[in-house]
Amino acid sequence: MPGLFRALNHRDFRLYVAGQLISLTGTWMQSLALSWLVYRLTHSTLLMGTVGFATYIPVLVLGPLGGLVADRYPRRRTVIWMQAVLMCQALTLAALTYTHTIQVWMITLLALLMGACNAFEIPARQALYVHMVGKEDLPNAIALNSMTFNAARVVGPSLGGLGVAVLGEAACFLVNSISFLAVLACFVMMRAAEPAPAREAQSPLEHLRGGFDYVRGNRPLRALLALTAVMNFGSAPVLVLGPVFADAIFHRGSQGLGFILGSFGIGAVVGTLALAGESSTAVLPRVVNLSALGVATGLMIFAWAPTYPIVLVGAWIGGFSTMRQLAATNALIQTIIDDQFRGRVMALYTMTVVGMLPLGNFSAGAVAEHVGVRWTVCLGALCTLAAAVAFQRARSEVQAVALRQ
Repeated sequence: MPGLFRALNHRDFRLYVAGQLISLTGTWMQSLALSWLVYRLTHSTLLMGTVGFATYIPVLVLGPLGGLVADRYPRRRTVIWMQAVLMCQALTLAALTYTHTIQVWMITLLALLMGACNAFEIPARQALYVHMVGKEDLPNAIALNSMTFNAARVVGPSLGGLGVAVLGEAACFLVNSISFLAVLACFVMMRAAEPAPAREAQSPLEHLRGGFDYVRGNRPLRALLALTAVMNFGSAPVLVLGPVFADAIFHRGSQGLGFILGSFGIGAVVGTLALAGESSTAVLPRVVNLSALGVATGLMIFAWAPTYPIVLVGAWIGGFSTMRQLAATNALIQTIIDDQFRGRVMALYTMTVVGMLPLGNFSAGAVAEHVGVRWTVCLGALCTLAAAVAFQRARSEVQAVALRQ
């Protein structure tokens, strides 16, 4: 227990966690409200998948550029600018919804803007952790950040479901825009979260190619990224088809969707809290493998749940396993990579976490039109199971690298 929150001994990281907790709560409120708004306007799983695709596809397309910027320019400044644009995006959503002029094509364009910002903001923010806390406390900081993310996932969707039911979607968008002020203030107040970026003799194209070459020559790193990519692709149907499970199957409305996301978040908080207590990276490869198997199990339970409470159980298991896998993978990657490649590698990691969601969202919407939502989630579970089994081949090599740290 004494070391469970050791990363909070660092002032900059305390500021970061405080700002993120407030801002992410608003972000999760907006995520639920946006999903519900598209569902209310269209009742189309294909269009729901399309909006999800638009939200995340820029991360997949622009991710390498985001990593390049994170390694060549001040990371904190990049984060501040992108957070400011995201605040304006949320405010625009609120205004259009309040005035009843919102249409699906507008939502899609604003989703593309959000994704473009995330393509540059997430790698820069991920690469800041080591400067906030140092390499010794880096795994703990990553686990605590995941716990913060999922604490907001518990509170945000619950508030979002209530907000949609009582005040409408626009109120959730407005709250999210205001919440960005907290994270902006915290980043401005940070002192020396990073050293000045080194001058690069290479051209941007050579610098970009160097990052790909570094990953290509590192088999443990490739194995971790591949597992994470397939797992996030397989998990995507739960996110995009959640409103259908909550309303069309179990008749619980927006609040029912909020409880599903909240259950996922509670499981994730518990999982990452337990992971924060680990003091050695040597156990992380095993955590990664077992957690991927847990994700497949949670998805299968979710897919075939006969009652609403069983759906919540599947969501809890999925949340517990997903965030343990992501936090353990993030900690392993950030521990074993060279600092000069940190931004570019974290951009590739972001592409496997966030960038795979558009493909998963779009595929989920299209497949669900033909085979139904239950079979779509089941297929995602089978994909994740196959990836977990395949990771076993490289696990010993990943373990050897972790033991040398």
